[in-house]
Amino acid sequence: MIPSTVGFLDKDFEIGEQPGLTYRMQTEEKRIRGHTDGLDAVRQAIYKIIMTERYQYVMYSWNYGIELLDLFGEPVTYVCPELKRRISEALLWDDRIRSVDNFEFDFPQKGVVHVAFTVHTVFGDVQAERGVNF
Repeated sequence: MIPSTVGFLDKDFEIGEQPGLTYRMQTEEKRIRGHTDGLDAVRQAIYKIIMTERYQYVMYSWNYGIELLDLFGEPVTYVCPELKRRISEALLWDDRIRSVDNFEFDFPQKGVVHVAFTVHTVFGDVQAERGVNF
């Protein structure tokens, strides 16, 4: 006998957010220890997203990470606006992130661009940065 679903959709459902509890990465010590949640977990997610090359790892969805490999050899006038767009698109897949802005570019040496930016999250703002060889 097939169970009946009559009246099932008429019930009130409460939709709530799941906690973002995850393992805490200690990048300086290169270890994972304990757990983290809230703003610290989002800060860690930002780091992981912008440090992971998209399409390179089978364990991640094709929506995860950022595409940087094809920027090598391109002129800086192309790299800077592309970095801004790609960083924003990569981070906005996370529903805890509201927007990304205040991009600042620095060129410490030839073939290297350093980008700093602000990520606005549901928990508060996070300052992030990434260096890219192009």
